[in-house]
Amino acid sequence: MYGLFDRGATRVMRFALVVLFALAAIGMGGRAAAADAAEVNAPDKGGKRFAVVWRLSGDVSATMGAAGKPRKLRQGDPVLVGETLRAAASAEAVLRTEDAGWIAVRPGAVFVAERFVADGRASDEFVVRIVTGALRMITGWIGHSNRDAHRVTTPTATIGIRGTDHEPYVMTLELGEALGQTAGTYDKVNRGGTTLEARGNRLDVEPGKVGFARSPALPKTRALMSLLLPVLLDKVPAFYLPGQFDAELDQLSQASEEESRRHLEERRKAMPAPAVDAVAQGARAPAISSPASSAPAKPNGVTQPDACGATRVARNWLLQFDAGVAKRRSDAILRLVAPEFTVRATVRGQDASTTALELGRDEFAQSVVAALQGLTDFRQRRLSVQGRPIEPGACDRIEIISVVIEQGKRNGAAYRLESIESYVLEKRAGKWLAIRAETTQR
Repeated sequence: MYGLFDRGATRVMRFALVVLFALAAIGMGGRAAAADAAEVNAPDKGGKRFAVVWRLSGDVSATMGAAGKPRKLRQGDPVLVGETLRAAASAEAVLRTEDAGWIAVRPGAVFVAERFVADGRASDEFVVRIVTGALRMITGWIGHSNRDAHRVTTPTATIGIRGTDHEPYVMTLELGEALGQTAGTYDKVNRGGTTLEARGNRLDVEPGKVGFARSPALPKTRALMSLLLPVLLDKVPAFYLPGQFDAELDQLSQASEEESRRHLEERRKAMPAPAVDAVAQGARAPAISSPASSAPAKPNGVTQPDACGATRVARNWLLQFDAGVAKRRSDAILRLVAPEFTVRATVRGQDASTTALELGRDEFAQSVVAALQGLTDFRQRRLSVQGRPIEPGACDRIEIISVVIEQGKRNGAAYRLESIESYVLEKRAGKWLAIRAETTQR
């Protein structure tokens, strides 16, 4: 039977975060690098989270208020509403916003999320102010479901969006002099569309076009007042250069609308869901079918055929993941997850308190390998494995749900963990890739 492992078995199917973080939480030694970083570099409590650092290269800092102390960002760090982000001249970052959008921070950019609410309600709001430099912005659910509340402001213009991948660029007078360019606000649209508004005039910008609004601080005469109206440029300015993470962003952009809407529906469904909170607090999980049967259970307990062969897909994917983990091969693990893969773990400490931790794709793969170093006498019993389509009749995306008990020794100290694991797999080019995962220690 799948999931039953004898003492000393070499097949180590491990969901990395429960080992990595739960072992640290219950004091069994080892170092959970991502957890330590989150604790050391955590911002002051009380701020509302706007985004999480997904990719990072070079020095990018976040500062709360004029008198705040800058904190150097690291991958996995939160970014709060009201914090000013500054990228060094050669630095770049990609943020994953709380409404399932993406912001690429270009070298030298300075911006702040002034207002942000992503509760899945009509009151959701997204207002980002760019001080200088460029961003690439792939809108999340607010940009698709509540467009009037989604705005990008600059010293010379306001940008509204229509479900968009676009690149606003604020060319200050100083930056314009250094680059030999005209100061003002530029906006290049990759997908969707934007509306560039300046001094009471609106300009629609379509894909492949660049809108421009001059800085009113430029010398002018009454005859040249019309130059301040927003216009479409004949060609894309040469200062628009791709970032080092743009290849990944291009892939994310293609699925951004569908992905963000799915996250919105999940957020809305979760709002009145006490069962989810109960699981996080260690309550009994809902009944899940036995791995011995490929027939997932309906809510009323009546079984139905394994739709789309989802349970078979789930088992095969877990076996591949198992092999990569057993060999301590992070590259093998990475081949099974999508570029935008994220994983969230809820671990329980000795005082029964819980801590939620989140990692991106690369951190996850590294954590899998690091977590298994020093483990001996590892045993695992997977109580259940269930696969099911995310949407009825659609066989390109499935969810895996499993309950796992595992035990062994780490640095000579015995441990035993029980957890609920879930993965969402998506079929891309004939291959099943995990796009997100979650585990809760019980």
